[in-house]
Amino acid sequence: NEDRERAWRASRETKLETIPNCEACAKPTPEEVRGWAQSFDKLMKSPAGRNIFREFLRTEYSEENMLFWLACEELKNECNKHSIDEKARMIYEDYISILSPKEVSLDSRVREVINRKMQEPSSHTFDDAQLQIYTLMHRDSYPRFLNSAIYRSLLQSVSRSSSES
Repeated sequence: NEDRERAWRASRETKLETIPNCEACAKPTPEEVRGWAQSFDKLMKSPAGRNIFREFLRTEYSEENMLFWLACEELKNECNKHSIDEKARMIYEDYISILSPKEVSLDSRVREVINRKMQEPSSHTFDDAQLQIYTLMHRDSYPRFLNSAIYRSLLQSVSRSSSES
């Protein structure tokens, strides 16, 4: 228990915690907000969409899925070998390690692949895991998000503001 507590405290202080609470983005248009209901890909390609979906995931205690996905996206854009190694280790400690309080739910096959790839991390070390988490969010959380008060009230507010202009 003490080890888990220590790991939890350490992970709270990692550099990945510097991912801002929300991505900087413009206010979404009514068309954009409506588009999120048509496609999970549209939602995830939009910084505003990711922010509101992340807010929803926080209410479901599964925000770590979005944080992991964002960290993987950031890793994919890294070119420096030293930075790749460092970021991959932080992602592993924060989201893959069974000691992490923010551990994401992955099957054993994907975990084994990651453990092998961690010997020589690359910007694509977590691709299989990222796809699994993306699929989980799409199938599991996304339908509930579309029916949530968070999404419905945003839809209502952007529709109201567009009808007033």
